[in-house]
Amino acid sequence: MERRKFLKDAGLAGILAAGAAPAIAQTAPTIKWRLTSSFPKSLDTIYGGAEVLSKRLNAITGGKFQVQVFAPGEVAPGGQALDVVQNGTVECCHTCSYYYVGKDRTFAFGTAVPFGMNCRQMNAWIYYGGGQKLLDDFYSNYNVVSFVGGNTGVQMGGWFRKEINTLADVKGIKMRIAGLGGAVFSALGMVTQQIPGADIYPALEKGTIDAAEWVGPYDDEKLGFQKVAKNYYFPGWWEPGPVIHFFVNKKAWDALPADYKAAFEAAAYEANVTMMAEYDHKNPAALRSLVQQGVKLKRYSNEILEAAYKAAVQLYSDESAKNAHFKKIYDEFLKYQKTQNQWFSVAELGMDSFLQQHIK
Repeated sequence: MERRKFLKDAGLAGILAAGAAPAIAQTAPTIKWRLTSSFPKSLDTIYGGAEVLSKRLNAITGGKFQVQVFAPGEVAPGGQALDVVQNGTVECCHTCSYYYVGKDRTFAFGTAVPFGMNCRQMNAWIYYGGGQKLLDDFYSNYNVVSFVGGNTGVQMGGWFRKEINTLADVKGIKMRIAGLGGAVFSALGMVTQQIPGADIYPALEKGTIDAAEWVGPYDDEKLGFQKVAKNYYFPGWWEPGPVIHFFVNKKAWDALPADYKAAFEAAAYEANVTMMAEYDHKNPAALRSLVQQGVKLKRYSNEILEAAYKAAVQLYSDESAKNAHFKKIYDEFLKYQKTQNQWFSVAELGMDSFLQQHIK
């Protein structure tokens, strides 16, 4: 079923109405799936996206379609969530596409690329701008189908033990960073690696790494990074609007009744919308709390931002020249981003810039 048509014709509000009679007939089959998450259970907002899906599916189907959520390590390590869905060990997962750039850098487009689109622009591209088909054409090579299942909004730029003001300061820094941001920082002389969220704090505390990025104030405070690094940089230029995905095994998806597919799509849609709203609600208070604890907010210098942008554009050119999957999506992604920026630079930027001067 075409997803936008379902959301329009079925009426999301009616389907998700609390207390309403189950939309699925009592004669429908009982189906039990397992979902493995890439996110620590302690991070209630990002991990909670999978729980939103599970609870809503249970409510819509009167308990007929059950999805049990597992934390990283219970079924598979967080960084292998896609792998166990691909091979059919579990039916679905909740993860970030860019965790798998080691397989193919094209995976980055499903989450975020350096200096890419923000949350609203990513939603527009995926839901209405052809992004869903482009991504699913690529994901079909890995035996999965995809559903947007959350967004954190533009992220912070990481925690550093010492200040980095110039390109010279970047060289030799050991940093945990996900996606293509690591490739860009590596081009500037940084030593980068990707490690799961639950392992970041001990690595930063022991000095195994000098810096780390995760999400933003609410999650970062929960993970305790402010205890071992006081310089908190922004913006997270490599994650301007990172999407979290539900990946479903293709065979398992094809076997679902049509009504269950519709229910899954609606539940994923709810997880996407509510995650962003929850982060927007929680991050301001968490940022105030971090500053009160002595955290120093630092903006990346223009020298670093300009160098990172130049390195990112070069990376896209080099990868497009040797990777047909990457080029196919990048060309359409960039075209759409230019159109979006033309609009956002008018009303959105104009309004935001004025309000930031007056409401503080």
